Amino acid sequence: MMPRIGRRRFLRQTAVGMAASKAAWPATGSTGIPPHEAILVPGLHAYAQRSLEAGAAVDFRISSDTPYELTVSRAGSDKPLASARNRRPEMQPIHVGSYVHVPDGLADVRLNAITLETWVRSWSSEKRQGLVTACDGDSGIGLFVARGGWVESLLGKRRVAHVPLRERQWRHVVLSWDGAIAQLFVDGRFHGSWEQSGFGDASGAPLRLGASGTDGTATDFLDGDLAMPVIYGRALSQAEAMERFRARALEAPSDGVLAFWPFDEESGEQVRDGSKNSRHGTIVNRATWMIGGPSFDAGRIPRYEKYDPSSDRLRGHGLRFASDDLYDCRWQTTHRVEIPGDSAPGVYTGRFRFRQAGRRLRYDVTFLVRRSPNRPKAPVLMLCSTNTWQAYSATPFARNSVEPFWQTTGHDNAHSRAPAYCCYRNHAQGQPTYAMGMKMPWPVAGPDVIFSREEFNYSHLLRGELFAHRWLEENGYEYDVASDYDLHLDPGQLDGYKVVVINGHSEYWSEEAYRAVDSFLRSGGAAIVMSGNTMFWRVSYDEDGTAMECRKHGVDIGGRSGAEIGEIFHSHDGKRGSLMRFCDLPAWKVLGLECIGWWPTTSEYFGAYKVVNSSHFLFNEPESVGLREGETFGQAPDGKPPRAGGHESDVRPSLIRAITRQNPTSDPVPGDPPGIVALAQIVDKGRRGIDYFGRWEPLDHGVYAEMTFWERPQGGTVFHAGCIAGGWALSADPKMQALMRNALHHFGVPQRS
Repeated sequence: MMPRIGRRRFLRQTAVGMAASKAAWPATGSTGIPPHEAILVPGLHAYAQRSLEAGAAVDFRISSDTPYELTVSRAGSDKPLASARNRRPEMQPIHVGSYVHVPDGLADVRLNAITLETWVRSWSSEKRQGLVTACDGDSGIGLFVARGGWVESLLGKRRVAHVPLRERQWRHVVLSWDGAIAQLFVDGRFHGSWEQSGFGDASGAPLRLGASGTDGTATDFLDGDLAMPVIYGRALSQAEAMERFRARALEAPSDGVLAFWPFDEESGEQVRDGSKNSRHGTIVNRATWMIGGPSFDAGRIPRYEKYDPSSDRLRGHGLRFASDDLYDCRWQTTHRVEIPGDSAPGVYTGRFRFRQAGRRLRYDVTFLVRRSPNRPKAPVLMLCSTNTWQAYSATPFARNSVEPFWQTTGHDNAHSRAPAYCCYRNHAQGQPTYAMGMKMPWPVAGPDVIFSREEFNYSHLLRGELFAHRWLEENGYEYDVASDYDLHLDPGQLDGYKVVVINGHSEYWSEEAYRAVDSFLRSGGAAIVMSGNTMFWRVSYDEDGTAMECRKHGVDIGGRSGAEIGEIFHSHDGKRGSLMRFCDLPAWKVLGLECIGWWPTTSEYFGAYKVVNSSHFLFNEPESVGLREGETFGQAPDGKPPRAGGHESDVRPSLIRAITRQNPTSDPVPGDPPGIVALAQIVDKGRRGIDYFGRWEPLDHGVYAEMTFWERPQGGTVFHAGCIAGGWALSADPKMQALMRNALHHFGVPQRS
């Protein structure tokens, strides 16, 4: 395997290699990628860094077809830090679709014979798609999926379509030409031949795997998987084609090989040429590793037993492409705004105001401002659930709208070919979503976005988190902020805080962040968890923060259709993905509770806490909350919403064990960790919940949310509200506010007078 190098260094090396090639293909503007089909998305769309320190500059990258006014301010503040107007905005294109670019192509080869070989698993037959190509338009050589799903070959200017492919099934395709006769073999069998005296010059075009080219620009992007593409400088016979088919992409080719790509890196942007000719490639728009090859039956991997992909000799290597892959817009900075060094940490927005079709519209770009390193730490660190905001970002290029309500699948797209996939929506042609881009717009993270009808006014993303932020400020508690990704990058940043507050819908966690919280608690720290469905799915990130990877299995619990258990291993570390509890990273071991389910976002599904331990000191010290056993709290004083209990929530493991009727493993279903105490519960016996293995079962005991206090034997203390809407209820209920003041007092957090 080739050594891994950084993205910027590799792009520089690629640019040098391209300039030196005979093709001399220039980069597309300043995008850092080869020429690529461009799409202009109507409307206004923008993004910035997700998180930065006070004293740094925030770079707004904007594409707009309409004039706008921009103001930058802290969420909830009427005093903007900066403002700007742009009466002559510009649109910046997106370049959608993944493929492998091999810049030098066949420039140094005189071809008197040639063979193209590849394994392909097609996911779509809607349009022509390149497999292995060295062509420009209808001139050159290549293997394709033709519209309608046929195997198509190109030699010179002659296209021939033969055998139909079967979607989502591996097929082995060989196009062989000996200088006079071209032959096509599929799965080792002869499927046709024709006379071909020559095919012109293919040396001027780069090689592309998973795409083709027109007018020097990458196009015809594949929706499918490739394994072991090979180019030979000779013609393979039918016997050799059958031998290669029987090898199932597990054996390297020999004799007369011009290039082959075994795809055994399983991570990164480089694709090495296994021959001596060094036709190495660059993946454009990421693609998807850890798929397995044609010898691999991903559905046969045991769901709960141990499995190591690196030791499976039959797994092979496939690389998955999608015509809507995009993880980095690569837009240029339009406005740069300096954030003063004395700015208060918190959530900030760049708010765009503009007119479109006679309507006044707004568009918000959310980012976090962390404390300046020159200022002392506050007692509290608020962890913002940015991974979850990312996971729900289905339509980064959504049509500009006045509608604040967002579905989990996003809004209508502003352009039919703009990407529209997330952890709750597959790629356009059905490939399960395994990664999402972090250098793209995320309008779903706006401070006014709701996930219920307007009359209920509930949100589980940023808007839902801001209630707790505002309450802390209004009550004189100082806090800093960090994103999930910040904690992942610097686990040691928790040192020096008294309390970490895990807020909102903190569903998606990296192993590094999980262990950071555990280490912080072991050292004597405290956690206040105002979250439900906490630490549920595992994520990881590209080295440069371009993409967040999450491989979700189990459609009934939010996993992706088409995702097989053998594909849930992350490309960044090769480790198992999907539920944290199956990755040896269960939430209960750190915070004491586990998720028991989720329900509709309507008023009737939201309940209030009922006290089960009124003598606990948090109800009484230093101030009396005024609650007796069996009384309710966590709702507005009139009993109406906001209410704490609903949508998604957590309980002690024993309550999940109680509804787990079958255990498919040899390990016992966990019970409660020692020392955990239930303070309050939310009960509704008419619901279902998920058992420890993600199966929906009757919730016989009726407890669908719990508030707990846990003095951990291993060190640290956790006060857990067990509900996403805990902060929403905190904004309205004086009793819950008193309880929170008691908790902060117990953890040594001072309150400004």
